[in-house]
Amino acid sequence: MGAKTEALVSVLLLLAGSFLIAVSFNMFLVPLGIASGGVSGISILVHYMTGIPPAYTQWALNVPLFFVGLWLLGRRFALKTALGSFVLPLFVLVTSDWKPLTDNAMLASIYGGIGVGAGLGLVFRGKASTGGLDLAAQLLHRFTGIRLGLAVACFDGLVIASAGILIAPENALYALIGLFATSRTIDFVQTGLAISKVAFIISDCPDTIAQVVLHDLNRGLTKLDGHGGYTGTSRTVLMIVVGRGEVSKLKSLVKAADPSAFVIISDTAEVLGEGFRLA
Repeated sequence: MGAKTEALVSVLLLLAGSFLIAVSFNMFLVPLGIASGGVSGISILVHYMTGIPPAYTQWALNVPLFFVGLWLLGRRFALKTALGSFVLPLFVLVTSDWKPLTDNAMLASIYGGIGVGAGLGLVFRGKASTGGLDLAAQLLHRFTGIRLGLAVACFDGLVIASAGILIAPENALYALIGLFATSRTIDFVQTGLAISKVAFIISDCPDTIAQVVLHDLNRGLTKLDGHGGYTGTSRTVLMIVVGRGEVSKLKSLVKAADPSAFVIISDTAEVLGEGFRLA
């Protein structure tokens, strides 16, 4: 993919993701006062307290954060966040009159969180950002050494706690549900349904197993050097990544080659490279 095509795809993903976030925000979260963190959550609190439309609050917070980030984090940062910081509030404003789909707070928190997470996942796949408190978290991380994840959690926690105080305690509980749905959906959009499996095999005849995996399963493998924790004996550990549908065949092949082999199989969220999809 050329640089221009990649840039176009990034912009399209940013626009599509921002629109999805805005629709989910206005049709699920705003009507029921579910402030699940970030600048969007702050804009809901301000809306409930003053009546100011959320889009204006988002612009009012995003623009100063953007310029502070530009000053402290550099132009590379600015290029990735400028468009998102402007477009997301614009879409929020454009869709502000759309009618909510439910008046049930539980459904709104779940589906609002899913919609926001799907939108953010698209934005992140485009290697872009919508600005907001993520910028503040980056600044806090850079100048205090606090882990980025902890900094984000602190800001989101403050917003949710404020919702519980200023609106109602139940709103904070629903906001936590929405935040959880958002985080899980972001992971899903980033990695997709194609969950692979990674197998670690310890056997007295690793070469035999390696041959059946290479030729009968048509998968590559890696040989790792291991040592028994109790005996200290050197052992070869085979590491094999397979698709979910190949697990049964792998187990059958290993059992036929060495019935006493020790096998560990676990999920791996994303695999990139030969034989697997590339991001």
